[in-house]
Amino acid sequence: MNGVILAALIVGGTGLILGLFLGLADKKFKVEVDEKEALIRAELPGNNCGGCGYAGCDAVAKAIAEGEADVDVCPVGGAEAAAKIASIMGKEAKPGVRMTAFVRCAGTCGKTRSNYEYYGVRDCAVMEFVPSGGPKSCIYGCLGYGNCVKACKFDAIHVMDGIAVVDKEKCKACGACVAQCPKHLIELVPYEMDHLVQCVSKDKGKAVMQACRAGCIGCRKCEKECPTGAVSVTDNIANIDYGGCANCGVCAQVCPRKIITGVPEKR
Repeated sequence: MNGVILAALIVGGTGLILGLFLGLADKKFKVEVDEKEALIRAELPGNNCGGCGYAGCDAVAKAIAEGEADVDVCPVGGAEAAAKIASIMGKEAKPGVRMTAFVRCAGTCGKTRSNYEYYGVRDCAVMEFVPSGGPKSCIYGCLGYGNCVKACKFDAIHVMDGIAVVDKEKCKACGACVAQCPKHLIELVPYEMDHLVQCVSKDKGKAVMQACRAGCIGCRKCEKECPTGAVSVTDNIANIDYGGCANCGVCAQVCPRKIITGVPEKR
């Protein structure tokens, strides 16, 4: 019986000593957390998507608190989060422009053709090791294997009829899909833009028409008819200056290939 009591005393004493040691260690090595940093972190969405350019929400909260990042650096939180964070930092939030991802390819299964049947790994990044960069006749077009879909944490992009399509209402403009596209077809564009060129092919007109029924042929009709001079054709492909575009739609009306379009809201 005495042995049991002695063992209990030893265990209890050891626990008490360890508890005191851990309590003292906690005070000595405690990491002070900036109150602003904690408040900022509470206003961030917590997706840890990396769209801000930092490792995650904790990292960007620290950067904002230390003045190393702007209050509106989080694309997912948007204007609402920026306003709250600006208030915490004692700053005024700048009016931001909402962005969304856009896939510059209209080469669906019915508009382009395949040079051969491919039965290998269905991964866009692997295509650089495959003949002609993939089975599609257009070497610039969407491969349709969905690396961008896998990268999106917001279910905002899906492969439909052979090409990736963005749902602008779900898109948070984090840029994850942009980084994953080996063809560099996806870009961030202003949410309000209604007219975008859905092609990046740099081939001349004849070659484009042989490869795809939806490709830009560089005819320059959009460039000539644009009333604000926002459209220019470089390397056989039309490009729109979003800052100068009036969203009038003239370019879309005169395009013979009908590849000037907007980002779909839902598909």
